[in-house]
Amino acid sequence: MRTVTARVTAGLALAALAALAVLLAAGPASAHVTVDAPGATRGGYAVLTFRVPDETDNADTTKVQVFFPPSQPLASVSVRPTPGWSFRVHTTKLDKPISSDDGQVTQAVSEVTWTADSRRTSVKPGEFEEFAISVGPLPQAPTMVFKALQTYSDGTVVRWIDLTPPGGPEPEHPAPTLTLAAATTGSSSPASVEGHTSGGSGRATAALVLSVVALLVALAAGAAALLRLGGDGSSR
Repeated sequence: MRTVTARVTAGLALAALAALAVLLAAGPASAHVTVDAPGATRGGYAVLTFRVPDETDNADTTKVQVFFPPSQPLASVSVRPTPGWSFRVHTTKLDKPISSDDGQVTQAVSEVTWTADSRRTSVKPGEFEEFAISVGPLPQAPTMVFKALQTYSDGTVVRWIDLTPPGGPEPEHPAPTLTLAAATTGSSSPASVEGHTSGGSGRATAALVLSVVALLVALAAGAAALLRLGGDGSSR
């Protein structure tokens, strides 16, 4: 009886470790530069939040550059100040002016660069920072891709510029991608529809849920097996 119980316990431990391994594997997938804008709809206005984690062991993130898609110019762009960081807005002249509430717009933002004011305010290993921009009107398109560069204190530059092919595997350094919902009739920006990011966050969440379920199933199976063995031993 003790030998069988020990085997069941060992099997249960192995199953739990396997589920934990899946859970831990889901973590790095979410450690990308991402963009999020809850409620973002085509033709509406939204606040884009770029989340920048520091993925190194011994270098700080000191500069972040976000590039706006040139084929989707935005008439209005406002940067929210980030404490401890300075920002610079770069513009480009448009080949074709776009209309806004204030008239024709001949220049659009092409890049926003944030730079840490000092080592004290840079993003340390294991930490993250968020940078917010208010923009609009958003394009009549299903997605927007914002390529980004992340510079570390040791001079390393990580280029978050790779595009994820439809139905294909996620690249090593995916570009932050925002999905825009279609506006509902009579509303240009329904708050009930949430924008979401790509770059692994969705898959990471799914993997996290599956790993937790696997762990719970393994624990339940082990407990059931122990109860059955206990019942068989008592009947003998």
